[in-house]
Amino acid sequence: MENYKDEVHIEPAMMMGDRFEGHIVQGHVDAIGTIKEIKNSGNSYDVFIEVENKFIPYIVPKGSITIDGVSLTVNDVNVNVFRLTIIPHTMKETLFRNYKKGSKVNVETDMFARYVSHIIAHQKNTSSLTWNEVDAINASF
Repeated sequence: MENYKDEVHIEPAMMMGDRFEGHIVQGHVDAIGTIKEIKNSGNSYDVFIEVENKFIPYIVPKGSITIDGVSLTVNDVNVNVFRLTIIPHTMKETLFRNYKKGSKVNVETDMFARYVSHIIAHQKNTSSLTWNEVDAINASF
């Protein structure tokens, strides 16, 4: 895997008791993506990012994704590329202002997609999980 050496976007963590809004971001880096194309459509930008195929199952259309610490919503997912639509304010006020074709970015995939995949991969059979099994899986995180 390549080393990443650029800036990342950092926001303070949510505090217990805060109102929950938006996406759950853990700060993990699951993959390094490559900006394949940025299309300016006037009122927004379509940003196409390529990742290794093995990460695509964790990138969900209309799900959350984090690019260099910026929490976003995925629009489309293909074989090894996904598309984001970025509004001008986000493009101007985040690290997206620096990106161009070929830029490398940190990618944190959808947390819920990772959890569901893990649960399904570790089921012993096709029967329903018991609450004890769900508790045991949850405790392993």
